[in-house]
Amino acid sequence: MHAAIYRNKGPAAEVLRVAPRPLPDVRAGEVRVKLAFSGVNPSDVKSRAGLTSKAMDWPEVIPHSDGAGVIDAVGPNMAPDAIGRRVWLFNAQWGRAHGTAAEYVALPAQQVVPLPDGASFEVGASIGIPLMTAFHAVVACGSLHGRTVLVPGAAGSVGWYAAQLARQAGARVIASVSGDEKARLAREAGADLVVNYKTEDLGARVRALTGGRGADCIIDVDAAANVQHYGELLAFGGKAVIYGSGGAHIPAPFRPLIMGFATLYFFIVYRLPAEALRHTIDGVTGLLERGTLKHPAVAVYDLEQIAAAHERVEQGANAKVLVRL
Repeated sequence: MHAAIYRNKGPAAEVLRVAPRPLPDVRAGEVRVKLAFSGVNPSDVKSRAGLTSKAMDWPEVIPHSDGAGVIDAVGPNMAPDAIGRRVWLFNAQWGRAHGTAAEYVALPAQQVVPLPDGASFEVGASIGIPLMTAFHAVVACGSLHGRTVLVPGAAGSVGWYAAQLARQAGARVIASVSGDEKARLAREAGADLVVNYKTEDLGARVRALTGGRGADCIIDVDAAANVQHYGELLAFGGKAVIYGSGGAHIPAPFRPLIMGFATLYFFIVYRLPAEALRHTIDGVTGLLERGTLKHPAVAVYDLEQIAAAHERVEQGANAKVLVRL
């Protein structure tokens, strides 16, 4: 098979290359998937660039956690009727050297989920990190009927789904974005109101749009950029659900948060506890079966263009970047 690999961390064009690799063996409890598409996420790009850690955890890495394709082999003592099943994958390269940027991948069966007939492989490869993150984040907000949710980065993959799901849960959604095109995308995702944080005072604007109360919940992509404003952005008793940060340290203002009885909830989708993971997978499956979600536009690259695909994500693409296998 052919796979994208890197043996050192650094710029995409310098460290990524395509090379032949042995077809992966299928061990007990695993299935092997012939991949149609691999999804590229910011975490994949940051890991390859060395932003999360400069050290290599393995001598060689096949990147990417998300993907979709067809099961072509199963491990010993597993029912063969799974062969030929359309599936989507999650956490493929979490804690492992070999992810989905390859023609085949072998994974524990619990990380391989049936893809409903109405969902394309492109959708299947787009949802692992983004939709699972958004689903858990919205659930973590609690009951949202009649409440206000602020979604920073609503034009991004996670924010796009979070805005939709919060709206479906009965919330009024305020999106914060950095430009007109992202504002258009946020409205398309279902945001009721949009604030351009580059040209407007986000805290003051959110207060004005909520009659001085603030948002009941924030689903935040960048705690380092926004935590200093939580006291102003959140309503009394409000909650910030945090799934990302542009910096390793977040200097939170103690007094506004304690006076506002604020809750900060951190999570990473790779490490969802078993019960939350089952609930999330069941929820995502139901959404795909009902076909009620809008999915972001995709930008598709061939495997030989793997470096360009990573660079597109680094540039803040207003699309879901996929690699065709």
